[in-house]
Parts: sequence; C-alpha cells; structure tokens
Amino acid sequence: MGSKLVRDKIVEIIEKSGKDCTFRVLDNDEEYENALKRKLSEEIGEFFENPCEEELADIYEVLEALAQFHSVDLYDTESTRQAKKSGHGGFMQRVFLEEVSEQV
Repeated sequence: MGSKLVRDKIVEIIEKSGKDCTFRVLDNDEEYENALKRKLSEEIGEFFENPCEEELADIYEVLEALAQFHSVDLYDTESTRQAKKSGHGGFMQRVFLEEVSEQV
C-alpha cells in the first residue's frame, strides 16, 4: 500500500492486526485538500471497476469530508440538487447532447 489518505480508524485496525505502520496527520490545509481530491479520484475509479453500494458509500464519505473542509452544508447541497433537477432535470433519461446550432 502506498502513501494515501485513509479512514480515521485504519491505523488502529492495522495495529490491532499485529502489523506496524507509519502515518502522519495532514495539518496543512492545501495538502489535506489535495489528498481528498486524490482519494475521490481513487474511489471513483474503484466504483467504475466495481459499481456497487460499498464503493458508492466510499465516494460519499470523501464528498462529505470535502464538503466539511469547504464549509458546505450537505443539507443545503441536497436542496440545490433538487432545485436543479426540478429546473433542468436529472440524468435518468440518458439524453446525450451532440451539437447545438443557431436557428436560421
């Protein structure tokens, strides 16, 4: 396993299994934000390889951490999502826009 952001209890779980690990806490905000972005990319890749509830939950967990880091309220985000869906729709109808041209 390479260097990466892990869930809060992973170090404890590793140590309880009888293994040693080296870790540090990311006190630098820029470093933490970058680690969260890399983690989100990693989790999305895992979901693409294995689309399941567990992988989607991992994505959601990283999104929750990103929201908290940026002081974004997820309740407000859900309200915004619903408003956008009401006004512009969702993605369930699989509409794929290929071109837009001016009317003559």
